Amino acid sequence: MKIEQCSDYELVKAYISGNEAAVEALILRYKRKVYTYIYYRIRNKEVTADLFQETFIKVFRSIKEDKYADDGKLGAWIMRIAHNLIIDHIRRETRLNTIAMDNYEYDLLNNKNLSEKNAEHRIIKSETDKEIHKLLDCLPENQREIVIMRHFLGMSFKEIADETNVSINTALGRMRYALINLKKLIKEHQLEMELTE
Repeated sequence: MKIEQCSDYELVKAYISGNEAAVEALILRYKRKVYTYIYYRIRNKEVTADLFQETFIKVFRSIKEDKYADDGKLGAWIMRIAHNLIIDHIRRETRLNTIAMDNYEYDLLNNKNLSEKNAEHRIIKSETDKEIHKLLDCLPENQREIVIMRHFLGMSFKEIADETNVSINTALGRMRYALINLKKLIKEHQLEMELTE
């Protein structure tokens, strides 16, 4: 039997026994789901790549240290690790972005990045992003995934088709239905946005 055809349980056992090919097989099996999940919450490719890598380092370290009790839910366990790392990252960022006025010797009121125009732009963008993510949450998972890959990750339809193991026509069809559904949702929520493939 090829290693890609092994169950999660068999791959975990193979990895514990020293079979490094099991590592690659497990990462390939969960790569798309984990990466998309992290990116959808972080919306930064570099940070997503770091957290993705950190997730699997933690997964394999935990397996080696016998901290994974096989219950047939390896995928859910990996997603929980990714989720916890996302939460840790957000907490770290929040702490780093807290401004302590005593640490700054220049005039904050004259800072270009904090000007009224930039602040207004950031608020509008933040609100728009929140609305978009609420709308995406309303889509079926396979449509939401295509939108994220196309518009947030900048993938071509060929790359999306390869990554999701569907034909290009299926990927295009899912995008078309996603856009139809998003347009309906935008109309229902009376939002002003322009959607294109």
